[in-house]
Amino acid sequence: MTQFDDIRPMDDAQTVEALRRISGNPVLPFLSKYLFPNEKRGYLRKAFLAVDGVDSFQREVMSRVVSSVMEKTSDGFSCEGLENLDPNVRFLAVSNHRDIVMDTALMQWALFEAGFPLTEICVGNNLLSGGIVNTLLRVNRMITVRRDLAAHELYNASVTLSAYIRDAVTSGRTSVWIAQREGRAKDGCDQTAQAVLKMLTLSGSGEFVPDFLSLNIVPMSISYEYESCDALRARELLLRRQGPYTKKHLEDTRSILTGIRQRKGHVHLTLGAPLTEEELVSASKGCRNERLQALMALLDQKIISGYKLWKTNYMGYDLMTGGMKYADRYSAEDLAGFRVYIEGQLDKIEKRLDRDALRDILLHIYGNPVAAKESL
Repeated sequence: MTQFDDIRPMDDAQTVEALRRISGNPVLPFLSKYLFPNEKRGYLRKAFLAVDGVDSFQREVMSRVVSSVMEKTSDGFSCEGLENLDPNVRFLAVSNHRDIVMDTALMQWALFEAGFPLTEICVGNNLLSGGIVNTLLRVNRMITVRRDLAAHELYNASVTLSAYIRDAVTSGRTSVWIAQREGRAKDGCDQTAQAVLKMLTLSGSGEFVPDFLSLNIVPMSISYEYESCDALRARELLLRRQGPYTKKHLEDTRSILTGIRQRKGHVHLTLGAPLTEEELVSASKGCRNERLQALMALLDQKIISGYKLWKTNYMGYDLMTGGMKYADRYSAEDLAGFRVYIEGQLDKIEKRLDRDALRDILLHIYGNPVAAKESL
């Protein structure tokens, strides 16, 4: 396993050492007070020092952290599809991606509460900017995805990542989560990137159906009533339309903290049935590119089918299209409240930017999932 030392998650000893290293961080007491107001300010430090390994950290700390965050910021969390999983069989979850941290945290929480083994998580190293946030990401069973490399180095890194994922799943060691594309879906449109599927083929035998079947791919969908970092995403999309966009230092860290703290409303997670041999055979026609395109379409269909559409989605759709197609799904009071919410999010963005354009982007962030469901 030494070939994977640069990307594999921390082991027990490394986890213990990392948590001890940050246990004295001056931010920790404030974080502890926010998450656990009824405990003493040193609660998290004491919990970190008591951890004796990876599973201990998830069991004793992260399960309580996620529970506290959801109690503070959500109106409830629901999950369906656990019956599609066998706790004794490992899988590769290919998921839509809306929040840097909460998507995977909620998946792990659902698995933990149901008594399933937890997964490892593919995370881009662009999110590792140092400090306590960096460490907390790395101790959460994180597989490092290298993105800061030249083209020839990036290919070699992709080969290594592919081999690691395949070994993890097929050996029965652990399940793995990966986003269907690099980065979050900023506009609410979830589409599988061909590059992700190409990466997975790099460690295979070259046989399309056996290679993907052995990964036991589980389509996963997460749906937020109030989208994570919606104002920040709208701002970034508008600026990208106007020219080259370069993220500022710690911008991803800001998104992480915003996603954790902001209002979420209801959140739903759907774990689909693993892709079957018959489905993969059906996708295996034609040349290599056509096979990958067919598999992309299959995953998109499965992930979109797993959406839970909320009132906010239907209102966003009707407002972005200028119609009343889904007016039976919400009340006049709901719509008035949603309009107030959208304007409030716009107020968080600097005044120099086009407010009408930002509003349109925000409405599409909420309405596009409805359009995607319609397209099925």
